[in-house]
Amino acid sequence: MTTISSPAQLVVLRGNSASGKSSVAAGLRERYGRGLALVSQDTLRREVLRERDIPGGANIGLIDLTVRHALEHGFHTVLEGILYVAHYGEMLARLLADHPHRTHCFYLDVPFGETLARHATKPIAHTVGESELRDWYRPLDLLPGDIETVIPAGSSLAETVDQVMHCSGLAALA
Repeated sequence: MTTISSPAQLVVLRGNSASGKSSVAAGLRERYGRGLALVSQDTLRREVLRERDIPGGANIGLIDLTVRHALEHGFHTVLEGILYVAHYGEMLARLLADHPHRTHCFYLDVPFGETLARHATKPIAHTVGESELRDWYRPLDLLPGDIETVIPAGSSLAETVDQVMHCSGLAALA
């Protein structure tokens, strides 16, 4: 892959299921407006490819290509998903290394009990139960190098969107 030449910013939102990643991403888009691309792991993996989250899955390359395409075309880009380090770490490391402009990574840290409570409010709650959530849950699955800002469960949606907007510099560009 080649270095991304666009000055667009990249924001990565990671965390366990029901940690608020999609809500934060939607809040960023609402606050920023046009010019901000959202790349959702769930959309590409589950809806476009209908693929399970497996090491070496086709969605990993598709996520990489989609993010690169959006950045190359000048879109500030928010990538959001569980994005396990074991499955997505190498792709994320290459993506971050190839993007010479502002990049900010955030990890939404929600304890398992809170994950269960939040999951109960989701449409998939009737088909995905506690045992699956327990299998998926990875406490503090952080990228190496201390590059992620950890946002605790007690941070409200508005506070989290504010923090990401300001830390990433998107607030100054909106």
